[in-house]
Amino acid sequence: MAKSTKKNRSPSLSRREPKPKKQMKPKKQMKPKKLRKPEKRVAVPRDALDVPRPPSPLAIGPAAAVLDRLWSVVMSRRDANPAVSHSARLLLRGTAKVAQKFGEESVECLIEAVAGNRDAVVAESADVLYHLIVLWVACGIRPVEVWEELKRREGISGIAEKAARARNLPVAFGMETTKIP
Repeated sequence: MAKSTKKNRSPSLSRREPKPKKQMKPKKQMKPKKLRKPEKRVAVPRDALDVPRPPSPLAIGPAAAVLDRLWSVVMSRRDANPAVSHSARLLLRGTAKVAQKFGEESVECLIEAVAGNRDAVVAESADVLYHLIVLWVACGIRPVEVWEELKRREGISGIAEKAARARNLPVAFGMETTKIP
């Protein structure tokens, strides 16, 4: 009897049987992300209650108070020595430079957001808010004016509000626009 070699094997014997396909496991369902718990309230010392402070128009809490205080600090630095105060140095350069700096900080924040750098977005957001407040000071805008505008928009659909602005702006400035509302 002749030995079996590759040449004289029958074609049916040289083929391997296909491996059975692996069963696919069902995909796990994604759990919804848990919302953060609201921060606990901090007890306010009794003597702090004696100081009359005007409430924020939106009553949006401590965030607005922080921005109001920052605006007051920037206002107080308008006439400070530019060699000592960054706010004074920015304001001395004029509104166009302040606006340019605000734009640069905004772009940096966007870049970090797209890159997914959460901590960097937080840090850059603080820079954006600071430079926005410097821009408000340069333009003579008080925070309460912005809070009132936000209050006016409260409860209005963002789509409807933006559509109304898109219709009114070109007419007010006598120009055509292709901007999508």
